Amino acid sequence: MQLIRKKFAKVTLIVTAVLALSACEDGNDGAPGPAGPTGAEGAQGADGTQGPAGDDGAQGATGPAGADGDVFGQGAIRQQGLTRLATVPQGAEVTGAFISPEGTLFFNEQHPDPANTEVDEDGRVHNLGGVGYVAGVNVNAIPRRAALSTPIPKKDDDFLLQTTQVAYGEYKLLGQRTDTFGGALSSGLGTIVSPADGITEIVSADMPDFNGFVPLAANSGYLFTNWEFYPGGMSRMKIDADPVTGTWSVDTGDVMMLDFGTYGTLANCFGTVTPWGTPMTSEEWGGPAGEPGQTASWNDPALAEWPLQSREALARYLDPAATGAADAATFPNPYRYQWLVEITNPTAASPAPVKHYTMGRYGHENGVCAPDGMTCYMSEDQTDGAFYKFVSDTAEDLSSGTLFAAALTQDSFSTDPSLTGFDITWIPLANNDNATIEGWVAEYDAVDTTDFVAGESNYITETDIAAWATWVNAGRPAGSAYSTIAEGGSSTTAGLPMDDRAAFLESKLAADALGATAEWRKFEGINMHYGRAEEAVEGTDIVPGKTVTEAYVYFAISDVDRGMTDGEGDIQLNDRVKDCGGVYRMPFVGNGGGASYDVVRIDPVIMGATEDQSAGGSEQCDANTIAQPDNVLVMEDGRIMIGEDGSQQNNSLWLYDTSLLD
Repeated sequence: MQLIRKKFAKVTLIVTAVLALSACEDGNDGAPGPAGPTGAEGAQGADGTQGPAGDDGAQGATGPAGADGDVFGQGAIRQQGLTRLATVPQGAEVTGAFISPEGTLFFNEQHPDPANTEVDEDGRVHNLGGVGYVAGVNVNAIPRRAALSTPIPKKDDDFLLQTTQVAYGEYKLLGQRTDTFGGALSSGLGTIVSPADGITEIVSADMPDFNGFVPLAANSGYLFTNWEFYPGGMSRMKIDADPVTGTWSVDTGDVMMLDFGTYGTLANCFGTVTPWGTPMTSEEWGGPAGEPGQTASWNDPALAEWPLQSREALARYLDPAATGAADAATFPNPYRYQWLVEITNPTAASPAPVKHYTMGRYGHENGVCAPDGMTCYMSEDQTDGAFYKFVSDTAEDLSSGTLFAAALTQDSFSTDPSLTGFDITWIPLANNDNATIEGWVAEYDAVDTTDFVAGESNYITETDIAAWATWVNAGRPAGSAYSTIAEGGSSTTAGLPMDDRAAFLESKLAADALGATAEWRKFEGINMHYGRAEEAVEGTDIVPGKTVTEAYVYFAISDVDRGMTDGEGDIQLNDRVKDCGGVYRMPFVGNGGGASYDVVRIDPVIMGATEDQSAGGSEQCDANTIAQPDNVLVMEDGRIMIGEDGSQQNNSLWLYDTSLLD
């Protein structure tokens, strides 16, 4: 604390000449004469002797606490309302944020640096993908103006750098990649085996992503976790909490990797638990969905390195005796992958995953369904991706319905990502059901490398997409004039009557062909709070202690770049934010009543920021605000949690107070 010090004054003596006027000794004074002219200023006199030092002043009052992180020399948190809840080990990204009914916060360490060696209080080294939770705190009770915030770890403190640090409570791992839980899981957590023999290990994924908790009773339930790779997977662990200490433990008699059947899944990314209690897992990357020319050449024997690795791994999954696609008994059909998958009976002894072909095929980050059980919003994590809505024909049944894509109109007054929003027009792509669409998918099961002809394709081509769009715009008339064509089209469908397979099997290209906006860059997690949504839209009293009249769907954009900043098309933002990303939200049309879970407007919430690194002249994200947000979780009180997937040495899990937007 600094003391207040008195400043010494320098005394300067100025000598001035004074003119004395004599009066008559006898008699009255005469009248004053006129004032004479001002005399010249006299010479400055010599400095006086310096006086003694004054006493020290009284100690000033204690100032306000410094901004979080300053004591570590890492800079202050940049934006009001942000609290850094946690940092994860170096090399890791934050995934899987989910809150149980008891207020337990689950989140994961995805792909931490395998060179990490520090041991935590429980004897764990954080060098493998791990699933964990925060012990000792109900996160719903964290004050809205949270006083504590985790600092950025100092660069010379290996323990802080290599372990997860939390502002409240204590982070504890429930399981890490390869854990067998005493032999209960023979191949280990995150390990994907071929269903053909049940033992051949195809991959051990170090990328735990989405967590979804399905309660069985108070302090007991199933924790579902995605394992993101090719092929992908999902684990289910029964976990129980001590009612006194709140410490969770895994029931080693009830832990499994889910069986996704003959074809399996691909790169299981994020997800949600539906309002009716079923986890949904999303197949994202690892395949050619929506990339022009990639699906068309999937069976090319000389397929480029990417997505060749994915194709070869899937071939070995289908036939564990094979070395790859060339000698596999079953060639992987690309249309079997990159869908939303619902776990329809999550608490059964053998959960049954259902791929919802109705919700479109593209690089799914995740989907979230509203409390009406019908209206779902889905994000596409690709370059130049689209934004989708699905409306089912029957509540809580996603097996049939209509797929839509969003066309955007940008605000005209700004190009700044922090200020600029968009109006949405929803374009219907098609209505259909799982059974019909899977029938179309199956038509490509027999295609393999022997069918490949250079310059032609056995799969849906851009020529097919254009013919389909013409047919749709003409009102979908019947007749051979709207059949697919052989030249430039798929040999599988040449000459057949036109149908809507393009809308579901190549959804991104179909959306673009009908005028939807396909310019998003890394459209990541999308989320809502069901209780807040239902109370705001339907007026029911669900959220205790507060009347909710407005609720939102939130989503993260990891990179505000590429098609979003190229100055073309529907999205034309400046590059101030660039790869640092941001979070947007969409109000329900039915806010304040009206029972509509539709959204027609997008507005920015919070953006990251770049900082210039003068030494190299490059730009990187400012670590003292959000940077490259990957997923977002909406809390009961309306605050949001934001998990990072960035280039920072230690990614953060943030808490943001959205009431500051009001």
